[in-house]
Amino acid sequence: MKWKNIRSNRWVRIIANKYTLVLLAFCFWMLFLDSNSWLIHRELDLEIDDLEKNKEYYLNEITHDQAIMENLNDSLELEKFARSEYFMKRDNEEIFIIEYKDVED
Repeated sequence: MKWKNIRSNRWVRIIANKYTLVLLAFCFWMLFLDSNSWLIHRELDLEIDDLEKNKEYYLNEITHDQAIMENLNDSLELEKFARSEYFMKRDNEEIFIIEYKDVED
């Protein structure tokens, strides 16, 4: 008796329909198991977002470096850069480099 009552329920008949089962199986396959599944597309979209952030960062770095290079066209700026970065000096000068050791308490 109970089995007939369960089978006569409207929702059970809809879900137990062979076309509905095939449709559910197809949706499950396409969302999770296929090589072009939703999960793989989601991972690829996240990777694309990361790469676009990297691209934006490097474009900003390029513009920053181009500005520095334009400043180095001036001979005074070039000398200042060489002295600060590469510790270059004039012939009649001496440079003392002071390095501080990290104090650990």
